[in-house]
Amino acid sequence: MFGLSVRLGSILALVVAGSLLGGCSTKALNRAPVEDRGIGSGKAGPAVADAATPVVQQLPGFENAGKPGYYTVKPGDTLIRIGLEQGQAAKDIARWSNLENPNRIEIGQVLRVVPPAAINGVVAKPVTSASATPVASAPAPAASADKHASSAPTAATSAPAVPMPAPSAPATTSEDDIAWIWPTNGTVLAGFDEVKNKGLDIGGAAGDPVLAAADGRVVYVGAGLRGYGNLIILKHNNTYLTAYAHNQTLLIKEDQSVRKGQKIAEMGSSDADRVKLHFEVRRQGKPVDPAKYLPAR
Repeated sequence: MFGLSVRLGSILALVVAGSLLGGCSTKALNRAPVEDRGIGSGKAGPAVADAATPVVQQLPGFENAGKPGYYTVKPGDTLIRIGLEQGQAAKDIARWSNLENPNRIEIGQVLRVVPPAAINGVVAKPVTSASATPVASAPAPAASADKHASSAPTAATSAPAVPMPAPSAPATTSEDDIAWIWPTNGTVLAGFDEVKNKGLDIGGAAGDPVLAAADGRVVYVGAGLRGYGNLIILKHNNTYLTAYAHNQTLLIKEDQSVRKGQKIAEMGSSDADRVKLHFEVRRQGKPVDPAKYLPAR
């Protein structure tokens, strides 16, 4: 009986000891520190979080968006239309913008639409003001070995300076001084309207000659601009372009120089409801009324 009591007491002691150890273990687990490595904890997150972060790819030229001399591509734009509206050749814009494929541009892409020199440097003009005119001056009197020479009366040290006439500035021709001619001998079907009709529509018969309205360089030949059909664009100087649309036959090539009155196309009805020539004058890319530039007839 005594032995059974001792054995029972040992078992109870073991149970109590186990309970104490379990309690200590529970407290130790509750106090274990938890380290948050998620985004926003101030510590580096796991590699998988970085991989899930979207990467925004910037389009070419994004750093120039909004700057003078640059243009951001909008929905529906083509390089030809941009060139026409900016008063530049599409090929020039492609070259200035370092386009690998001129036939592919993306919405939001930024293009250079003026020559690099017009952005990076300023062309200095010759100074013609009076301040640049040289003024004659009398030579300083030579020093004399005679110490009494300085006290001797002298004549007037110099005559009044006569300003030299300023050189005449070389005659310059304004880029507005273009002697335009009518591009064809038809009746005006529709006049200029800044919204509805950006030029003149001139009637005629299929095959009638279409003439260059002034000397220029061919910057576009083709049918890549919707609504214009077979189109020719001439660049006359840094200010003016002319466009000749809806032609039946195109008789010139890009980069070719043409003279005023040269036959460049034959009238037609491509992408039009009737035979006609749609003729535009663009001043720095903006359409202007051709009737204000063409001679009266």
